[in-house]
Amino acid sequence: MKRNVKIDKQKAKALYQISKITFERLNSFNKLKYPSNTLDDYYNILHQLIEAESCIKGIKFSGDYAHRELIDWGYTEGLFSEQEKLFLQNLRNFRNKISYEGFLVKPFFITQNEEKIMTIIKRLNKIIEELL
Repeated sequence: MKRNVKIDKQKAKALYQISKITFERLNSFNKLKYPSNTLDDYYNILHQLIEAESCIKGIKFSGDYAHRELIDWGYTEGLFSEQEKLFLQNLRNFRNKISYEGFLVKPFFITQNEEKIMTIIKRLNKIIEELL
């Protein structure tokens, strides 16, 4: 459920810093050796960056479909293309399968999609840096 809340730049800064720390940790190990963990980390980084943007805009998502709604909102805000939105929703589904069903990601998925993920992360980082 989407709600308007008070703009919270401090929370946005904290989420941005957490995403940087997660990214640093992710790059400290062999991503292809642990592809499920890699996907989970990439998803968390993307989620934190989109949520940082929503904090800056005074928007909060909660409830069963909060992650899906946050990604859809990011698309409506112009943070990424429709194709990227669909890709992010796919990452969210994989992350849920990893967390709740024991799904294992193949290393090929990471090598095939890492450039696309990095492009979105870099764009979101730039947007957040400009707003903070």
